[in-house]
Amino acid sequence: MNPTSTAIAYGETGFYSRMILDYLQGSEALKPFYTHPVSVEGIKAAIEERRLYPTDRKLLVNTLLKHYAAQSLTNQQQHNIRLLSNNNCFTVTTAHQPNIFTGPLYFIYKILHAIKLCEKLKAMMPENDFVPVYYMGSEDADLEELGHIYINGTKHEWKTNQTGAVGRMKVDKTLVQMLDAVAGEITVHPFGKEIIDQMKACYAEGTTIEQATFKLVNALFGEYGLIVLLPDDADYKRAFIPFVKKELEEQFSHPIVEATAVKFPKQYKVQAGGRQLNMFYLKDDRRDRIEKSADHFNIVDTEISFTQPDILNELETYPERFSPNVILRPVFQEMILPNIAFIGGGGEIAYWLELKDVFAAVQVPFPVLVLRNSFLLIEKKHAEKAKALGFSFNDLFKSENELLNILVKRDSEVQLSLQKEKQDIQAFYEGLRKTAGAVDTTLQPHTEALEKQALRKIEALEKKMLRAEKKKFEAQQRQLHKLQSQLFPHNNLQERIENFMPFYAKGSKGFIKTIYDNSLALEQEFVVLEEA
Repeated sequence: MNPTSTAIAYGETGFYSRMILDYLQGSEALKPFYTHPVSVEGIKAAIEERRLYPTDRKLLVNTLLKHYAAQSLTNQQQHNIRLLSNNNCFTVTTAHQPNIFTGPLYFIYKILHAIKLCEKLKAMMPENDFVPVYYMGSEDADLEELGHIYINGTKHEWKTNQTGAVGRMKVDKTLVQMLDAVAGEITVHPFGKEIIDQMKACYAEGTTIEQATFKLVNALFGEYGLIVLLPDDADYKRAFIPFVKKELEEQFSHPIVEATAVKFPKQYKVQAGGRQLNMFYLKDDRRDRIEKSADHFNIVDTEISFTQPDILNELETYPERFSPNVILRPVFQEMILPNIAFIGGGGEIAYWLELKDVFAAVQVPFPVLVLRNSFLLIEKKHAEKAKALGFSFNDLFKSENELLNILVKRDSEVQLSLQKEKQDIQAFYEGLRKTAGAVDTTLQPHTEALEKQALRKIEALEKKMLRAEKKKFEAQQRQLHKLQSQLFPHNNLQERIENFMPFYAKGSKGFIKTIYDNSLALEQEFVVLEEA
């Protein structure tokens, strides 16, 4: 792709919440809700805090080797797994559910961000080692969110009757057929067959979604040393037993999150309220909430019920059946890994900001929270079209209607602004106020009302003139609509909608390398990549 890279402030895009923009600017209102700032100093402080926590590195390494037994490890991955045994090795982690075929583009971006940050930290702090980790949220049961992709703005959805944790679901005939349908659009490009063949090798019928995702992520990022962590494992869960036991016996997390929500600045929306008891029961093809009533623990929507001694016995015997929800999953992640930085999207950062006191209650270190990298990929044809319409890349983040108004006002051969006329009216009524006021001061408010009425009518006329003139720009309007729908599908950021396959199909692994080369570390800016 050999692109030109332009970094712009997140606030200039119009796609980020006030909370995230304030977090990036180090707002005083949010400082009580995290431990370390996004800076080299913040990372160093996180490392020192992490050193004091007894991470079970033997458990981590042995479980990783068990999971990688059926995968082909690159030399860099073998080296990184060995490094994790050492006390001066730390991880940078990003987490995501196993969306089919990786889901939206940002799945790729957040993984490459973790890889790039590790590389930059090693250069700055050579006395330590840093390993990038993708933590797979394979216990998530929201198929509606995970079971579709968009290719060139068109939605392709997996229709299956399977239920429960998506990672435990199996590739079936309908998913294979969906991939075949997508292949028609992808294989027209030079490397389309390459990525479709890779997908078919990973998503073979009968394979679990967790294993298919694991294999694909390994194929795409193994050469960069990325380590995939599969948390749906009895050994990891066994180490988590004390935390689950505390939640079952005390329901400790909910009051903490509620207290945080009360303290949270009122101008921000609270993200994750959680439940009275923040655990699921995970068995076979079901993942159901655990609720406590009186002296029993009931598994919601089932006939299963436990007394307290019974559920604690179940926990000791089958720890893999207990699955943390959005409130406790971050604690589970950070307990397993010697982690110093977590890379997440705006929504993830927002709910992590509610969890600092939950971490403190179980004495697990809270990582630096880094907003994941964002990109807008502009192909050469789109860049040429934007230039022909007279717009910069920053302009393109405005709405289609705003851009059309700018274009018409700029290129029209007739006068469309009535600003001078408004000033003349204001000057006229200023004189009228004085004249009327000299007769009777009570007439001044009436004069002001007449002025407002006149200005409203002029503004309405100005809008009608602009609407009428727009009709002469129908060709440009069509071009603008097409450009906006390609760069901002469904009026959203490209990375939140489109899948990576069409981009890979045009550039092979060079696409991954391009994103990696242009990934930022701690800069926290939005990047526009224009094809040269």
